[in-house]
Amino acid sequence: MDEMAWNSLLQDFQRHLKAEKDLADLTIRNYSTDIQPLYEFMRLRGISELRGLDKFALRGYLAWLTELGYARPSIVRKTSTLRTFLAWLTRKGILEGDPLPRRGTMRSEKRLPRFLSQENAEKLMEAPDPTTLVGIRDRALLEVIYGAGLRVSEASGLDVTNMNLPTREIRVTGKGSKQRIVLIGETARLSMARYLREARPHLVSDKSKVILFLNRFGGRLSQRSIQEKVRRYSIKAGLPDGVHTHTLRHSFATHLLEGGADLRVVQDLMGHSSPATTQIYTHVTQNEARRVYLTAHPRSQASGLTNQQDKPAEDPED
Repeated sequence: MDEMAWNSLLQDFQRHLKAEKDLADLTIRNYSTDIQPLYEFMRLRGISELRGLDKFALRGYLAWLTELGYARPSIVRKTSTLRTFLAWLTRKGILEGDPLPRRGTMRSEKRLPRFLSQENAEKLMEAPDPTTLVGIRDRALLEVIYGAGLRVSEASGLDVTNMNLPTREIRVTGKGSKQRIVLIGETARLSMARYLREARPHLVSDKSKVILFLNRFGGRLSQRSIQEKVRRYSIKAGLPDGVHTHTLRHSFATHLLEGGADLRVVQDLMGHSSPATTQIYTHVTQNEARRVYLTAHPRSQASGLTNQQDKPAEDPED
């Protein structure tokens, strides 16, 4: 396969990702970047047709990525993209079946999501300056992301018509254009009402009447801008490094479960298609409960048993 034929195939794959999976342009570019090394591997190994990608060749490809020095998470991501690419080729009839082995491929390490304590979440909410238009907007933005557990793309894409303040409901469009109804608390409702009343009228333009969160020029607040705001306000609030928009989503789920919410309810609110995705937050709350216990309970450590006279007498029948 020459480079022109490969690029043509890659463009078809990109159109598939856009039309059928409704992925964002940035995500599609990442998919293309992840699949590009496959062509270089085929060229180096003399594999002229895609049908030559059998399970042995693909195992060699994954080993080659390791030899090139790619980190484990990067190889795992490229493997996931490769599965999507091979499944698409199979549906097109280019391949007879998915040749990528289901076993023996590298798996990502399970990492528990980071989240804020309720105290730190409160500090972050209070970081924006409430005396400025931008501060009023940003307080409402943070309250809605944390209060409803939104993805950054969901927050950026909100329109005024998605918001029902009297019922404290928001209609959100999530991954795969799936819609769901999320809820916000009274604090978020009040912050949003103030933004709509005092700040948004000064930011809106004729071209942006339906957009909920506006930038200073009257356009839609971008995902990157929202991410930067969360980062900047977390620094201002004196929070640990690495706080981002998804940290607020993780905090939303964790705090709900800590408060006794049912796992299925949290799953629905977050828009997870599988309960297994939401299940990870139960591990987070269990770990946090253990940490708090070991830190706070006066009898959680064994120091009180170091003195021999503190030990109980042995039972003579033992």
